[in-house]
Amino acid sequence: MPTTLAAQLAALELGHLSISADASTACRNPLQPDAIDQTLAAVWSDLFGLFTDTVLEDQAEELGWGVVNLFHRAAAKASTRIDRATDEIRLLLATNDGSEVHSTELEQQVERAQVAEDEMLALEALRETAAALYLAETGSSWRPASGSRLSHDALTTSAVVQGREFLKARAEGKRRAAMPQGTPIVFAGGRLSFASTDDAKTYGDAIWQTLDRVRANVGDMVLVHGGDGKGADRLAASWAERHKVPQIAFSLDKRLGARAGFKRNEQMLDLKPRYVVAFAGNGVLERLVIQAKERGLSVVDRRGPLGTNPKQHARAQASGRP
Repeated sequence: MPTTLAAQLAALELGHLSISADASTACRNPLQPDAIDQTLAAVWSDLFGLFTDTVLEDQAEELGWGVVNLFHRAAAKASTRIDRATDEIRLLLATNDGSEVHSTELEQQVERAQVAEDEMLALEALRETAAALYLAETGSSWRPASGSRLSHDALTTSAVVQGREFLKARAEGKRRAAMPQGTPIVFAGGRLSFASTDDAKTYGDAIWQTLDRVRANVGDMVLVHGGDGKGADRLAASWAERHKVPQIAFSLDKRLGARAGFKRNEQMLDLKPRYVVAFAGNGVLERLVIQAKERGLSVVDRRGPLGTNPKQHARAQASGRP
């Protein structure tokens, strides 16, 4: 004997009826921030406590990245559903015939878009909390494998936007999630090796202290960097994450080959940043500093040993000070 409602309708030969989710019934209470924080913190602690002193200990960072990515991918799927519903709404508006059937269908599409938006915001809140736990665990800002980490909640300011998406959004006049508001500050630095752990710590502290001082002068700063997952960019991104400073990451366009680094320089400088903060790096970085000065931009030069000002370091060496 049929037990589902769909089967019963089929038995009654009500072919004109269809079973579909009622968007209005899908709207439930939003997730509470305290519940998100407490639940994810407990799950994270138990999960990564399990890896300690085991064969998976070295994989903890990658596994942590995957945990955050679960929420990121789910939020992206919800965003896609919003886009589809929005397209349907546009089509219905363009073909409006004033009928009750048309109005009902339009209302349903609007409800679907609203439900998908609520889901997306909840999933982004979960991702941001998990990303904060990832930062505390690894010291690194979480970034997706491709694309941007956008946040559509106005209260969240830790978005990481890919540079090419940012330029496209600006060209199209979109000034919301993909267009962080504020004053651009370009940060540049390469990958270095250090003689000791203390030297590495001194260098990292120099980056954070320099960015602290810049932010004291530019309260609405948006950090612009090269998106490198290692070296100075990683340290700067972690600083931005902890201070809830929006980021624009101009990753290299590998299709350009040897020109990629120079093209990225041009894109970052075209934002007309208030400052260019430069730590030691390769020839492409040196060219960035030269171009910034040619454009009359202020350069915070920290290319000396362990993140010092090179001129001040040279004067200290000449006077015999350490």
